Amino acid sequence: MPRGVVRLGVSLEPELLDSLDRWVTSRNSPSRSDAIRFLIRKELSEHALADPTADAVGTVMILYRHTSPNVLRRLTAAQHRWGEHIQSSNHFHLHGDACLEVLVLKGRRDEVERAAEDIRGVKGILQGDYLVGTPGIAHGSTGHRHPHPAEDLSGTGRTRAGRAGRP
Repeated sequence: MPRGVVRLGVSLEPELLDSLDRWVTSRNSPSRSDAIRFLIRKELSEHALADPTADAVGTVMILYRHTSPNVLRRLTAAQHRWGEHIQSSNHFHLHGDACLEVLVLKGRRDEVERAAEDIRGVKGILQGDYLVGTPGIAHGSTGHRHPHPAEDLSGTGRTRAGRAGRP
């Protein structure tokens, strides 16, 4: 594979080129090439993340009132359930009793999404959302390797949770 930049030509209909140029301007991209590289990486990332076992990273953003009954206890319990996947948590105090929390997760795509759904679904969370990506797009990895509950760890056909594992 060649190093550096490889130049190539792309043929586009005038309407598509106009749309691309408007998008390049709206996202403050330095060039068409930069914008096209962004779109290719996005598509490759989505393709890689189609596999539920793909190496993934994610961010979870939640808003809540810390005075809501039991929200802090419930949120702490959810974060402990996913402790091996949570890499950091930043808590911000907003005006009044509002709080913003941002968490960074890593693991398999399906685990990162389950963790994000669990955390943002805590009773008392007023708004929550998440974003999942793959570190492979930057030629990296999470290094996330540990036994998962759906795996047979003993060779007995049983999972850590005691349920029958998949064949």
